[in-house]
Amino acid sequence: MAMGLLLPVTAVAQQAGPTFHPDVTFKGSSLNGWHTLGQAAWTAKDGEIVGTASPGGHGGWLVLDHSYQDAAFYTSFLCKDCKTGLLLRAEKTPDGMKGIFVSLTEGDVASYAVTLDAEGNIVHREALERAGGQVRFAAAVGTQAGYRRTGPPPVRPQMPAVIPPVVRDQVPNGWNSVEILLDADIVRAFINSGGEVAGGATADNSTGYGPIALYIGAGEAHFKDAAYANLNQHSYAPPKTGSDFVRQRLSDFYYSWGAAAGDFNHDGAMDVVSGPYIYYGPDYTHSSEIYLAETSNPSNSYSYDDWMEFAADFTGDGWPDVVTASFADRNPGVWLYVNPKGEQRRWDKYLVVKDVQSEIAVIGDIDGPGKPAIVYMADGYVRYAEPDPANPTGLWIVHNVSEKGFGTAHGIGVGDINGDGRMDIVNPYGWWEQPPAGSTQESWTYHPQAFSRQGRSGVGGSVMGVYDVNGDGLADVVTVLQAHGYGLAWYEQKRDAQGNISFVEHTIMDNPWTRNAGDVVFSEAHGSAFGDIDGDGVKDFIVGKRYWTHRDDYFDPDPYGEPVLYWYQTVRDPKAPGGARFVPHLIDNHSGAGSDILVADLKHDGRLDVVTATRFGTFIFWNQHRAKGKTQPAAPPK
Repeated sequence: MAMGLLLPVTAVAQQAGPTFHPDVTFKGSSLNGWHTLGQAAWTAKDGEIVGTASPGGHGGWLVLDHSYQDAAFYTSFLCKDCKTGLLLRAEKTPDGMKGIFVSLTEGDVASYAVTLDAEGNIVHREALERAGGQVRFAAAVGTQAGYRRTGPPPVRPQMPAVIPPVVRDQVPNGWNSVEILLDADIVRAFINSGGEVAGGATADNSTGYGPIALYIGAGEAHFKDAAYANLNQHSYAPPKTGSDFVRQRLSDFYYSWGAAAGDFNHDGAMDVVSGPYIYYGPDYTHSSEIYLAETSNPSNSYSYDDWMEFAADFTGDGWPDVVTASFADRNPGVWLYVNPKGEQRRWDKYLVVKDVQSEIAVIGDIDGPGKPAIVYMADGYVRYAEPDPANPTGLWIVHNVSEKGFGTAHGIGVGDINGDGRMDIVNPYGWWEQPPAGSTQESWTYHPQAFSRQGRSGVGGSVMGVYDVNGDGLADVVTVLQAHGYGLAWYEQKRDAQGNISFVEHTIMDNPWTRNAGDVVFSEAHGSAFGDIDGDGVKDFIVGKRYWTHRDDYFDPDPYGEPVLYWYQTVRDPKAPGGARFVPHLIDNHSGAGSDILVADLKHDGRLDVVTATRFGTFIFWNQHRAKGKTQPAAPPK
């Protein structure tokens, strides 16, 4: 039974700064390094540039003296009934210039190929075909929906107004922020932290080279915090693993975004499965296939067969089986691979759930101990599926937890929120209370709560943790805010005199322009997990960046940033907001995360190790913390 939805928030969420790392940020009162063209006056003071069009003129340009081919530009701008925009790749021609113009005029937010005469007048303007999305190069016209197309944009289904929405449109006569990126043959623009607008495929197909230029066509425009960068250049830090971990690489290749653990061959040692391979303990240097192995192209494709992987005895025969889940085009759904009980062959495969909407799923004992279920989202519902004991290789029994409309691609977790001893389910829109045993209630009781924020690629994070962060006896929620953006937070549970539950948000990491725990900030935290890394009895937060979280392009913020993996130590501190703080510790800077992260005691030594499967391969990070009451064993082989 659904409760009332939260009302939308009307305030505009504006971006605090660029998502890229700028080469230059304009802060001064001098326009040295720029020159003017056309009929406009340009001034600068305290980092703010003002352009004023001459009355009766055709407008003018403030042109950077430096040229770029691929470039990123960010600014906050105020347009008082004016016409404004940005020119990129402003190449000289015999009669003037040509380039790619992004119009930021209210009612005309679009991209154009333009030609200018020698006086800076726009003598030709042709709208670019729409392009963008999860691709670096524009496809042929009319193909690959979402990348480059003609006709009206697709209609997206309306979601419940639970997450306060980011206003994506411009504020007339108010301050707006814009980030514009021109890479290869696609120009993209993002306004006020919203989704992609004004995207287009360049007519010159990735060629062209020239300066950036601000435009004022009528009225007056103000620009502040202007920042720009050369996208032709990437930096990459040397590989580094934290001192508390030893790194072991299981595979060099991109097979999967998930991993699981179990004693698959009954030899007493824990094994790791990731993608098509089981890596056998205790040394993890030998492997065998459970299905035919085929690598994916890390630049322009997703894992072919599984985005998440789980292990449990789903058939009830005493041997751990493997489940993969994916909504990839080639192998969508949930697939069960049945353990052949020591036979040296590939495992029999069964489709047990047909529809999967979410990129994140978790395994949990929803209906009681020893009854593993996959918790996921599909067809707009929050769901869980469990095997039919009479036919575990047939289609599993699917339970709708939510009403239709609450399913998302990102963010799901399981835990006892209200302390009644039964597992509840959380996602970016709130939490669902499991009915009492024996209840005939069709869907679980819904409690609205924004455990997320809106971004360029929707809402929601990765695996959401439900545990007592501050030691007050109440279960809190710890989560990534945007799997394809920035943000980590924990939500402190509060109860009033009547026992009603609410949550208070405490930010752990926001964006590069805010204060962040340990001064650590990274985008695209698509994978997360929870476990007691330091052995102090309190769960910690393990999270990593997915490099090219979609593909090798600029659809997402800072896609080429270091693929880091961190554990955030949960420190209970009465002086900290909410009574706790999170301290980041580097695990590795050259692996990151996939869709989730495995945390397991692989050596049975009382320490939780970390396994991650990414575009760079599959890795074990051996935990070197001394577990409470344990003798420090020798490090595993490198």
